Amino acid sequence: MSASRLHLVRHGEVHNPLRVLYGRLPDYHLSAAGRQMAQAAADHVASLGRPVAALYSSPLERAQESAEPFAERFDLEPVIDIRVIEPTNVFEGTQMRRSLMNPLNWWHLRQPSLPSWGEPYTSIAERMLGVMDEAWDAEESGDVVMVSHQAPIWITHLRVAGLPLRHDPRTRRCALSSVTSFERVGDVWREVDYAEPASTAGAVDVGAV
Repeated sequence: MSASRLHLVRHGEVHNPLRVLYGRLPDYHLSAAGRQMAQAAADHVASLGRPVAALYSSPLERAQESAEPFAERFDLEPVIDIRVIEPTNVFEGTQMRRSLMNPLNWWHLRQPSLPSWGEPYTSIAERMLGVMDEAWDAEESGDVVMVSHQAPIWITHLRVAGLPLRHDPRTRRCALSSVTSFERVGDVWREVDYAEPASTAGAVDVGAV
C-alpha cells in the first residue's frame, strides 16, 4: 500500500516591506495576510474530504508557519525536510530590480537553462522527487502535504509533465498558498489538480528566483 495523493503547498505572503529577495535567509516570517492565506490552503485541502496522513515542511520559517494550520487541522506533527527548501541563488539579500541594473551581475544570467544564478534545476527536481517518493511509500493510505516554495513546486510540475526545466521565473503558475496535487501510479507521477484557495490581490511576492 502507499499514499493516495500528495499536495505541494506554497507558503503564504511574507512580511517583506523592503522587497528583498530573501531566498534562504532566516527571520522572514509570514505577514498577517500570509497567515490567512496559509489557513485558506489548509481549509481547501480539508474541504476535499480526504484524510491527510503526513505533513512535511521546509525548514524556513515562512514554510513552517504555513504548515501550522495543517498541523492543527489534521492533528499532525510536521516533518522538517531540507529537500523541500528554497533553492540557493546569488541574488539573495538584494532587491532584484536594483541588482539587474548592475552590469557586474549580468554574468549570473549567462545560462538561464541551468540556471547560472543558483542551484541547478535538475538538482531541485531530483531532491523534490526523492522526498516525494519516500513520503509516498512511507504511508499505507491517506494524503501527504508538503509545504515548500515556488521554484521547487514549479520545477516539480515541469519534470512531472515532461517539459523542459528551463523557464522564465516570471511565468510560474504557483501563487502564494497555492496547492499543486499529484498522484503516483507505479513509479510514474502525474499532476491531478492545481488550486489557488487564497486571495493574493495586492500581496508582496518577490522573495526568490
